[in-house]
Amino acid sequence: MELSDEVKDRAAGVLLGQAVGDALGVPYEFAAPIRAGQAEMIGGGLGPYEPGEWSDDTQMALCIARVAAAADLTGPDALDEVAAAFIDWRFHGASDIGNQTATALGRARHDDGTRLWERMTAIATDLAAGGSAGNGGLMRTSVVGLAALGSADRTAEAARLVCSLTHAEQRCVESSVLWSLAVRNAVLTGEADVRCGLEHLTPERRDWWTERIEEAETRPPSVFTPNGYTVTAFQAAWASIHATRDADDRVTAALQLAISIGNDTDTVAAIAGGLLGAACGASKIPGGLVEKVHGWPGLDAKDLVGLGQAIAARPSGPGAV
Repeated sequence: MELSDEVKDRAAGVLLGQAVGDALGVPYEFAAPIRAGQAEMIGGGLGPYEPGEWSDDTQMALCIARVAAAADLTGPDALDEVAAAFIDWRFHGASDIGNQTATALGRARHDDGTRLWERMTAIATDLAAGGSAGNGGLMRTSVVGLAALGSADRTAEAARLVCSLTHAEQRCVESSVLWSLAVRNAVLTGEADVRCGLEHLTPERRDWWTERIEEAETRPPSVFTPNGYTVTAFQAAWASIHATRDADDRVTAALQLAISIGNDTDTVAAIAGGLLGAACGASKIPGGLVEKVHGWPGLDAKDLVGLGQAIAARPSGPGAV
């Protein structure tokens, strides 16, 4: 689709914002909380990572992104490609991985004659029956918001399907749908609004999520920890964005606040960074952070910008390939 310069800049900001948040949060993951403003791209963390290197959050987002640049994420062939990319990453590129993701990808390697994406989703559905609702689907979903700028319905469906490859529990899927739709809306309008996707949920779930969003907007961001749970991670990221909405340097202020919450710092900052990049644009992400960011599979900021814009420019209506 034809994109204005402003939309191109915001599309470029999605993966870039996610990666910057991720790499900025890496050194503080599961460590003692720091004050807002103290986070630096010094590396270390659970990797250990080089300064500016992103973690599994952005690594998995890139597995999705490279498929989304060429294909409709709601199609079975594309879903097979994403599932295969996740497995390849798991065994040949992952610097860190969550327990639920590792279990789903490990089991899906064993061919039972079904399509890979269907097999992986069935495994994730079995895992969901145990009540696990980790943030592993939400952490990688911002890029899905670029994949169908012409259709909110297709964005919601893509978010549901891609999340369900490893995290099929209802809350995981819903958080990914809401965040992906917020990213889509932000790229198109420049506004960060996580309520814009509520109409894609059932009325009962719409009310439940409205309460969670209101909590994030009225309670101190610091209360949303621990945040390995997808709902708390969503609230932590949104609370940080909402609380800094009037800041002069909104991207820096929100990411610093997100990291100061503590616990799963790289993931919360990655989630927040994707939406911040979508709303503010790549041009508003501090250059000192942009020039440092890099990671698997051998990419840097320039690559993320190009990939984000390529995804956004793809046709996204019925029949798109």
